[in-house]
Amino acid sequence: MVADWEWDDTLFSGTAAYYERGRLPYAPGLADALAEALRLDGRGRLIDVGCGPGTIALRLAHLFGEIVGVDPDGGMIAEAARGAADRGVADKSRWVRARAEALPAGLGTFSVAVFGQSFHWMDRDPVAATVRDMLRPGGALVHISDLKTEVRTVDGLPYPAVPCTAVDELVRRYLGPVRRAGRGVLPRGTPGGEAEVFARAGFTGPRRLVVPGGQALERSVDDVVAWVFSMSFSAPHLFGGRRDDFEADLRRLLREASASGRFSERGPSTEVFVWGKGPSAG
Repeated sequence: MVADWEWDDTLFSGTAAYYERGRLPYAPGLADALAEALRLDGRGRLIDVGCGPGTIALRLAHLFGEIVGVDPDGGMIAEAARGAADRGVADKSRWVRARAEALPAGLGTFSVAVFGQSFHWMDRDPVAATVRDMLRPGGALVHISDLKTEVRTVDGLPYPAVPCTAVDELVRRYLGPVRRAGRGVLPRGTPGGEAEVFARAGFTGPRRLVVPGGQALERSVDDVVAWVFSMSFSAPHLFGGRRDDFEADLRRLLREASASGRFSERGPSTEVFVWGKGPSAG
């Protein structure tokens, strides 16, 4: 875990309802890329660890016989269950409210385990080792995130970019200069070095895939507000009694940045690392 910080159940409290609207989508070709890389055929079991509102698991549901999502936030689990019902896959999905550290939790074995921008919140070494034990022979762990190194501009698009720097400054005005995370703070951010953690756990690889994004997206003021409230460091509960004041200031800032109330963005590319279970020790 991050030094001097402990996970608590308020980390994403109140953010679940904002996810689908606020978060930018993964690259459109993600499911096809994983189907090809992992030779998925509609059978097998997927576990999405730190599944949030089911963003990845639901997108991959057609590639598996069963999907299981695990997340410690009750709001996220409720949103995932609603999403499964809306997509007609409730009969092949299961949503479990639990921390990753509580695995295996009697959930059985899986052909694929996915972490979608969630692994950095966990006690990573024991979680990686446990998940490896939960994979069937030949199984894979897939680590998915936005591609952090690309530069995305709105050149040629009809609306201005989201004023991210000004939004960050507004958040800091209300919540202070140090990044908030649940009841604690993360002065140095979340940890990296996932490759070393997976290697220590006995995984082999990885194979790296980049699924291209770049698609033009149009975002409303409501979309951007949802994005802000979907983030752990600006979760609604952190503002306490000043939440309404913050939202009013945020909306004012956004209207000043775009007279039309519209913003342009480009979808991020998605970076995927595929790790093999590798041979058993001994």
